[in-house]
Parts: sequence; structure tokens; C-alpha cells
Amino acid sequence: MPLSKIKTRMPLAILLLLVASLTMVFITEDSNRRATNLMQRLGDIATNRLHLYDLIKGVLDAESGQRGYLLSGREEYLAPYSVALKNIEVAFAQLDAAYSSEPASKVLLTKLHALTATKLSELAITVQMLKDGKYQTGKDFTLSGIGQEYMEAIRATGAELLAVETQRLQTSQREVSDILVYSRVGVALLTALSLFLVLLNMRENLAFKAVQEKHRVAMQAEQENLQSEVMRRTAQLVELNNHLQTVREDERHRIARDLHDELGALLTAAKLDVARIKSRLGTTAPEALERINHLATTLNAGIAMKRRIIEDLWPSSLANLGLVASLKILAGEFSKTAGIPVHCALQPVQLTPNAQLVVYRLVQEATTNIAKYAKADNVWLELAALNGRVEMTVRDDGAGFDTRQIASKAHGLLGMRFRVEAELGSLELISKPGEGTLVRAQLPESLSLPQSG
Repeated sequence: MPLSKIKTRMPLAILLLLVASLTMVFITEDSNRRATNLMQRLGDIATNRLHLYDLIKGVLDAESGQRGYLLSGREEYLAPYSVALKNIEVAFAQLDAAYSSEPASKVLLTKLHALTATKLSELAITVQMLKDGKYQTGKDFTLSGIGQEYMEAIRATGAELLAVETQRLQTSQREVSDILVYSRVGVALLTALSLFLVLLNMRENLAFKAVQEKHRVAMQAEQENLQSEVMRRTAQLVELNNHLQTVREDERHRIARDLHDELGALLTAAKLDVARIKSRLGTTAPEALERINHLATTLNAGIAMKRRIIEDLWPSSLANLGLVASLKILAGEFSKTAGIPVHCALQPVQLTPNAQLVVYRLVQEATTNIAKYAKADNVWLELAALNGRVEMTVRDDGAGFDTRQIASKAHGLLGMRFRVEAELGSLELISKPGEGTLVRAQLPESLSLPQSG
């Protein structure tokens, strides 16, 4: 092709390139705007669905608490009942705000308000009857079937609201497809124009490839730099977290030491003063002597509480008696408090002081979870060394759970796992519903240290 024709077409090519660039910018900005709005809408839909599920679950939890109280007459069943009422109130507040500008959903939500209020009134009446000692009347009222009718109506209305949200979700999905088609058309247009420009600039092909290769190499180098930066930042975060854990334990140690030295001295001095006053009073003032004895009892309780707080903050037995003795003390206190037998098979092992503290905190966290959730009849603690590794297991025969459904906010378990891994160990959690739970931690044995026990 003559050079003159190429020069004639160059301005046209530049104009087409400018038009294509502006068109692509417009398509990109418009797609980004629509995608942003769509993501916000999808997020609102998901949030509304969660609030609806929370609302229905709250009504079911309230009914379960009421039934539990009806069957057992035990006050502790009213705790989940009260929590469910608060959850229902929160869910309604969120849904009222979300549906304030949506008439169709607002009508259904108003209906759901009325049904739920009626249902909760029925539950409250039954609970009050039971509190007033009218057990049979409350039971007959519950078995009348009125509550079941309202419960079905609540489920049906909730299903209607979910259907509305599902329809909005489907509409949003169609909009996603439209955005994708819109973007594809823009990309196809730009591709066609780019091919046309490539044909007009064959002489620049080699130079273009060279530039492209240069850019590829630069991008690869940049990617490697970014990967190195990510690894460096990750290492920094791990180091920072380790530092925070150390600072936390140091702060606990400091607070425990201050409580022991300062508060302990104050309480001991007060106890001595009470003893002196008591000895001087003798039997001349019986009423004052009785108050002095009560004050001495209170001071003793305060001193015992101080000791428990100090041991929770920093187990002094770990430094004074060793890991095995500390775990036995912890097991004994847990068994006494929770009323659950603890079977210990603890052998002396060799661990660094930090690793010993990690094991102690692991057992402390595990037994706390058992007391809260497991409903166990027995607990087993085992500590032993095997093939250069120290293994600590905490096992119970309680309710167990599905490990695949661990809540994202299970910070205690995540904290245990991180602390064990920070000591180059591993943590394993084994549990099934109805089959109890096993927490197993393995840490490297420190052969250069004396045995902890």
C-alpha cells in the first residue's frame, strides 16, 4: 500500500481510536455505576432475607422457651425467651427501615407486625399464667391451637416477603446479564476497531510486539514484587500478632502482680486491723462483735476473689509448680465449679515457658467452652510426649457439634489455633453431634529444657 494512502488513513485511524476510547470509557463508567448500584441492591436483599430469617427464628425461639418453661417450670428457660424477644425487636427495626420506601413489602411487614404481636401476646399470657401458678390453664391455653394458627400465618407472611425478595433477586440477576451483554458489546466493538487499526499499522507490528513483551516482563516483575511485598507484610502481621499476644500476657502478669502486691497488702492490712479491733472489743459489745465477724468474713471472701482473679490473669502455679501441677489444679477447680468429673492422665513433658502457657490457655479455653455448651458428664485431659512432639488433648462426652458449621465469630477457637501455630504447633478439632468433642494440640518438644511437671 502506498505511503500516501497510509498517511491519509492515519488521521482516520486516530479519530476511530479516539472514538473507541471514549466509547469504552463511557461503557466502563456506566457498567461500573450500574454494577455498584446492583451490588448495593443485592447486599440489601441479602440483609433483608437475613433479618426475615432472624425474625422467624426469633418467634420460634420464643415459642421454644415458652414451651420449655411450660414443660419444666424452670426459670432458666425464660432466658432464651427474653433474648428471642429482643432479637425480634431488632429484626423488626431493621425491616421497618428497609421497607419504608417499598409499599408492597411495607403492607406485608405491617401484617407480619400484627401477627407477631398477637403470637407474642399469647406466649406472654401463657408465661404469666405459669408464673401465677395456673399451670393447667396455661397448658390448656397452649394446647388450644391458637398459637399454631398464628405461627402458620407468620410463616406464610414471612414466605410472601421472602418471595418478594426472591423476585427482586431474580430481577437483579437479569440486570447482571444485561450488564455483561452491554460490556461484551463494548469490548467486541473495541476489539474490532483494534483489529482494523492493526491492519492499518502492519509496519508497527514488530515494534508493538517488542513493547508488549517489555510490558509483559515489567508486569511479571511487578507481580513478583507484589508477591514479595505480600509475603513480607504477612510475616510482619504474624510477628505483630505474636507481639500483641506477648504484650497481652505481660499486661496480665503486671496486673496480677499489682493486684497481689497492692490490693493484697490492703486487704491483709484490713484483716489485721479487724483482728485487733475484735481482740480489744472482747465480749463487751456483742452487736459490734457480730459486725466485726461479718466484716472479717467479707474480707476473707475478697481475698479469695482476689486470688481467683490473679490466677485467671496469670497462673502463678505454672511458674512455681510446673505445667502438670497447674493443669491438675485447673482441672480440680473446673470440676468443682462445673460439677463435671475430670479424668487426668498427665505426664511430665519438656516445653518452653511460652509453650507451657499456650497449653495452659488451651485447656482453660476448652474447659470454659465445655462448661458453657457441651452438657458433658465427663472430661478427659491427657498430656504426653511422643516422637519429639508434645500432645495435649481435651475430650468430653457432651453434645458435640458439626465442625463444618463453626460460626465466623468463634474467636476463642481461632485464638487457640493461632497461639498454637505461633509456637510451631498444630491444633485439631474433632466433633460430631451427639458424640462429644476432642481438642488435640501438638507442639514441638524442647529437649534442652528441664521437664515441666
